[in-house]
Amino acid sequence: MNKKESGWTNRLGRKSIARRLMLQYVASLLGFVVILALAVVVGISICLRFTWQADNIVYILLKFIEYNIAWVSGVLCIAGWTVITYRFIAKPLRYLNEVVDAAETLVHEREEPVRLSEAMGDVENELNLVREQALRNTMIAREAEQRKNDLVVYLAHDLKTPLTSVIGYLTLLRDEPKISPELRARYTGIALDKAQRLEELINEFFDITRFNLTTLVLETERINLSRMLEQIIDEFRPVLAEKELSIRTSIVPDVEILCDPDKLERVFDNLIRNAASYSYERTEIYFSMVKQIEDRVEISIWNRGKTIPKEKLEHIFEQFFRLDSSRSSATGGAGLGLAIAREIVELHGGTIRAESAKESVVFTVVLPAGQLPQLPSDD
Repeated sequence: MNKKESGWTNRLGRKSIARRLMLQYVASLLGFVVILALAVVVGISICLRFTWQADNIVYILLKFIEYNIAWVSGVLCIAGWTVITYRFIAKPLRYLNEVVDAAETLVHEREEPVRLSEAMGDVENELNLVREQALRNTMIAREAEQRKNDLVVYLAHDLKTPLTSVIGYLTLLRDEPKISPELRARYTGIALDKAQRLEELINEFFDITRFNLTTLVLETERINLSRMLEQIIDEFRPVLAEKELSIRTSIVPDVEILCDPDKLERVFDNLIRNAASYSYERTEIYFSMVKQIEDRVEISIWNRGKTIPKEKLEHIFEQFFRLDSSRSSATGGAGLGLAIAREIVELHGGTIRAESAKESVVFTVVLPAGQLPQLPSDD
């Protein structure tokens, strides 16, 4: 059930409770009036049917009511209305107390479900749905926080290794002025590689901070998506060649879409980089783009690599989730690339999914080629 349907059902449930209480209230008032009228009719019938002694207490009471029928009826109506109204005011208050107690259960995240009286069945179901969703969200948030904390610990550990290497090689170059030019060049190259790795790790820390503190905002313009994708792929060819990987493309020419080119470039940069990181050596990456009906564009990135288990595929787009569960961050990064990619794609009104089977992995992005979706207002 989506949010719109759920909201409609919830409003319907609340309306049914109010309607039921109102109908019961009106029925009780009408029932009281009918009973009062019947009592008056029965009393008059009794008075007329029998011969009474003038000093009989029942006769005196019935005669008093007969002579003061308007006044007595008014008093009885007011008394009955007061009792019935009090009862129906007290009932919603009891319901309100039940809801307050149930809200306390939700706040304290207790395991037991919310229990309300039978008349509050609709509200009970609604609160239990809220409770289940809140528990799921809390669990997801805790898992993401735990993954982030673990990653920070791992990154902090990994920072120490290249930093120690840089300090060691630079110290060696300083303390050994007569070292040969070949050895000096070798040590300098190693120190530079370690420093670059150190920069990558620091950038991952910045990614974590930016993802937590900023909200993505699109700055859109109409671009030639085909040309942008070809440029991104060309920039990756030297990187792929170093890893003995190749890339084959099939891109429909001159496809234009309305998008934020910088953020969309980040999406495909992350996906190609991810494919390169997890591909088998000396294999081929396949990149394709086709234009579907209804003005939608489908882009797929396929690579040959380890099959991703189904349980990991379900979490692959979550924050700080990494396929590589080892402490090394050499391949997995901060676990933000795919999470950010999904957020950017969904902001464009598109979808992104991952599939894996028989030692192959494919990521598929579907984007609208027309107008971007209208974002909900704050009102």
